[in-house]
Amino acid sequence: MKLSARTGALALLLALATACVPSTSDTDASGKDGKSGTLRVWLFQEVANKPKEEAVGRAVAAFEKAHEGADVEIEYIPVETRAQRIKAAFNDPASAPDVIEYGNTDTAGYVKDGGLADITEEFGAWDEARDTDPTARGSVTVDGKIYGAPLFVGVRALYYRTDVFEELGLEPPTTQAGLVSTAKKIRKEKPELYGLAVGGAYTYGAMPFIWARGGDLAEPDGDSYKAVIDSAAAQKGIETYTSLFGDDNCPAAKCAEMGGNDTVTAFASGKAAMAIGGDFGHAAVEAGAVKGKYAVVPLPGVEAGEIAPAFAGGNNLGVLRSTTHRTLAVDLLKSLAGKDTQRELFGAMGFLPTYTDVREEVAKEEPFVEPFVKTLAAGTRFVPASPASPAWSAIDAGLVLPTMFQEIVSGRKDVPEAAGDAAEKMDAAFRDAS
Repeated sequence: MKLSARTGALALLLALATACVPSTSDTDASGKDGKSGTLRVWLFQEVANKPKEEAVGRAVAAFEKAHEGADVEIEYIPVETRAQRIKAAFNDPASAPDVIEYGNTDTAGYVKDGGLADITEEFGAWDEARDTDPTARGSVTVDGKIYGAPLFVGVRALYYRTDVFEELGLEPPTTQAGLVSTAKKIRKEKPELYGLAVGGAYTYGAMPFIWARGGDLAEPDGDSYKAVIDSAAAQKGIETYTSLFGDDNCPAAKCAEMGGNDTVTAFASGKAAMAIGGDFGHAAVEAGAVKGKYAVVPLPGVEAGEIAPAFAGGNNLGVLRSTTHRTLAVDLLKSLAGKDTQRELFGAMGFLPTYTDVREEVAKEEPFVEPFVKTLAAGTRFVPASPASPAWSAIDAGLVLPTMFQEIVSGRKDVPEAAGDAAEKMDAAFRDAS
């Protein structure tokens, strides 16, 4: 396995190539299927990436041993620039990878862009795929066809510092109002800490506050959606979340630009007493300064005993239609997303497996899984993405919701105005995608 020397510095140049995107087809764009050569793979860079690299490295070594004449080049790309990098790759087959990791919210958009190969036949013949969680399988399915393999399931819960809570005589909050007051109490007593690390660019950490209030991002409207982020219920959730930005918890000057990885890093490094993090952030926290001094509980809802609905996250692997090594690329995808590798990625990163049998195995082995499994059982939600309306990729790449949060916490706009503007942008994206 070779690690590419290329970096995210190419993102701007690549982004310029996205103006025209090929249309979807049932056949591979390249028409070639080489049985040897170099396969290029783009995977996401994690907060603490070394364990992921090691687990992936073992899977790649096994693949290369089983496929004489083939070698694999891995490049880890920033999640924040994935939209530009991947869509540009769809337009430039010569420099495009063969296999990519992508977020489950991106499937419909990437299929519409014509970038992902239809691997329905290979997926159906793959024995291990029979144990795939139905929700995870749905995340790679568009109009009944399979465009990838699920890599892991991701949900978020509340990480908190047990030593700080014990010192201050605090209990884990059981309501969102209690979460806000606890965060501000900690900040007052320990001004060197963020009470709860939050981020203006942390869309998936903010969504549970909106959903817990009965709000939503959008609602079905025929074959598409209509934004409801400006509804009264959604605005209450937005108000709760944005109330956490300020000198009394997480100063806007520092926290408005933070994303999910930034908030986990703040917690892991000992700069925050609480953070909303995923099962996939467990390895980073374990590798940080708070090892042995934290616990995890489900993120509370509005009323005591309620669990806030979490985003049903997770990542997939897909083969690009432009690959000139389709058979090898599909085999590599199976190796990287297979049961053995998912077991290793769980151990290395805390990624919840997408196979029901493997998930049951690891849940029995590791206690830290429990709050995430409880969160899954309480009911998860998803973004407005479907085969009929793949607009979410554009909304996400356009930073519509982060812009809304940042406008509010900076004081440039109040909640109704910022939410209304965000709704207009979302509706425009839904119209453009129809």
